[in-house]
Amino acid sequence: MKQFLFCLTISLYGSILAVGQTTGTLTSHKFQSGGIERSYKYYQPANLSSGAPLVFVLHGYGGTADPKRFGMNPIADKYGFAVCYPQGEQDKKGKNCWNVGYPFQADMTIDDINFLCDLALHFQKNYRLSPHNTFCTGYSNGGEMCYLLAYKRPDIFTAVAPVAGLTLEWMYRELETNRPIPLFEIHGTEDKTSMWNRDPNNEGGWGKYIAVPIAVNHWAIQNRCTHEITDTIASIDSLSNHTIISHKYVNGINRNEVWLYEIKGGKHSWGEKDLNTSEHIWLFFSKFVR
Repeated sequence: MKQFLFCLTISLYGSILAVGQTTGTLTSHKFQSGGIERSYKYYQPANLSSGAPLVFVLHGYGGTADPKRFGMNPIADKYGFAVCYPQGEQDKKGKNCWNVGYPFQADMTIDDINFLCDLALHFQKNYRLSPHNTFCTGYSNGGEMCYLLAYKRPDIFTAVAPVAGLTLEWMYRELETNRPIPLFEIHGTEDKTSMWNRDPNNEGGWGKYIAVPIAVNHWAIQNRCTHEITDTIASIDSLSNHTIISHKYVNGINRNEVWLYEIKGGKHSWGEKDLNTSEHIWLFFSKFVR
């Protein structure tokens, strides 16, 4: 029988939510950043060690901070790290999102980079989580934010893992980083929303963006990786006709690595039909825990 944890206590840090099939607690919080009240959910496994790593999970365009969507909490229980699910604000279309510089976000003033960094420092100070082991993964629009964080805030985030994410052309041309960090992209080759082979004419409305392999190779070059290891991973769905090709660029500076999982025939998704995506992401992050 499924076990559910119920708590009627409301603390200063937020209300305790029911959690199924996990051993920790999920809490809902408000947080001030940039003069705006923001919100997030926080999952803490039972008996979490002081100085444990923290993983941010960012939802996609129009999505919500829904832990059930990503399956990260059981992985946090298994390996001993905390998870934060921040909530994006609404754009003029009424869609929850991350401000990553899409053309239709030109009038948005929300500073999501500052929000996520403020939140990371808040966790490090008030939850006694590691200041050296803060990671970020995100789906689709959340994946774009992962790329932005890699460019702009490698001082806060140790590694990032965009899923079905894009590097917009303006990022590629305008941004530089003086401290490259490990990056792991998971992407389907038949993704019609975040297309594998680029969108140079903004046909999808997200702005011009570069091809996924070029975006990932950029980080392999920035990290000075010296060679590529290619392998094939079996889909967890025995009926799937998808082939998963693992590209691992290794031997980078500070032993950094850059990974790309190419899901042949994969659509726009978290990849959960073919992979235990959250576990693969954590196994990547865990290589860089200090």
